[in-house]
Amino acid sequence: MLLLDTHICIWSAEGNERQLGSRTRRLLGRAQSDDAVRISPVTIFEVTALYTLGRLRLTRTPEQWTREYLGQPGVRVVVLSPAIAIDAGAIRRTALADPLDRLLVATARQNAATFVTCDERILDYAEATGLVRVHDGRR
Repeated sequence: MLLLDTHICIWSAEGNERQLGSRTRRLLGRAQSDDAVRISPVTIFEVTALYTLGRLRLTRTPEQWTREYLGQPGVRVVVLSPAIAIDAGAIRRTALADPLDRLLVATARQNAATFVTCDERILDYAEATGLVRVHDGRR
């Protein structure tokens, strides 16, 4: 199972796949065929917030964007559970400053998913701690 970081989700949904590495594109294609692509409600929140702030341009509203993306075969939303919230709260702010990043990392951990991201802080955290499986989306 793959959990997509927000930017990976946006690039994938908007057809901006040149941002993704060839290995990542193949990995996403296989996972989608296996019904194994997941996004967090945190990603839906981030997409909507960025759109509202004018920092993200979409060809449709966030509601339409979300509905269309989730309508693709193999793409599902994971539940944001109490275990995820507790896990995220236990990640030190010095390790990952952004609380949304902590929620996403905890979501990947609690779902035994590989977190697909290009975020250097998260990639560094994963390498330093070994506490979350990651895939660098640039590869």
